[in-house]
Amino acid sequence: MSEWAARRFWTAAHVERVGAGFGVRLDGRPVRTPGKAELAVPTEALAREIAREWDAQDGVIDPRTMPLTRAANSAIERVAPQRRAVAEMLAGYADSDLTCYRADTPDELVARQQAAWDPLIDWAEDVFGARLIPVVGVMHQPQSPRALARLGAEVDRFGAFELTGLHDLVALSGSLVIGLAASREAFALDDLWQRSRIDETWQQERWGEDDEAAEMAEAKRQGFAQAQRLLHLLRS
Repeated sequence: MSEWAARRFWTAAHVERVGAGFGVRLDGRPVRTPGKAELAVPTEALAREIAREWDAQDGVIDPRTMPLTRAANSAIERVAPQRRAVAEMLAGYADSDLTCYRADTPDELVARQQAAWDPLIDWAEDVFGARLIPVVGVMHQPQSPRALARLGAEVDRFGAFELTGLHDLVALSGSLVIGLAASREAFALDDLWQRSRIDETWQQERWGEDDEAAEMAEAKRQGFAQAQRLLHLLRS
């Protein structure tokens, strides 16, 4: 017996003002989250893109092709009820930020890390007044409480929907600094992604990359791009 799957039942999706936000209607019926809450988002731009995701469904509904809908569901059902805890978790990345942990050999890898990550550390200091200190090796070394507090204050400014996007930017890159730079579009998106992959690229050049690893890396890259797109639409 085949597994049941939801199928398209509507003719058209459209956007409608809902309180202080915007909802998506399918032939007048509100789109709801898996937990049955009404799906309402802060900006019309985001709501219109979510409506396009629903209009693009043909036959069976495929959530994998609806990243913005999934992000909105997560913001409403998972992030909003524990916004402070999520913000604190993301701020915690700064104390072990990818950009701060450096190799001591070989010289070429050391140089690549320095060229990729030093400008990001400088950017965080310039923008947030938070100077993170690079260390050699993988053993944890605490960062300055002042720097951590300033980065934490920036993260705490994010609302539930913005935190949802920032979460993926940080978790996929392993770096709060890279996540914040992507959220502000301070560097080109692909450039930031490549900076987050210095070590993986180095290993790939030495030993090659199998198909499964390449597929996983591409899925992560797409997730990184979708997270920045979410933030862009929230600020449109």
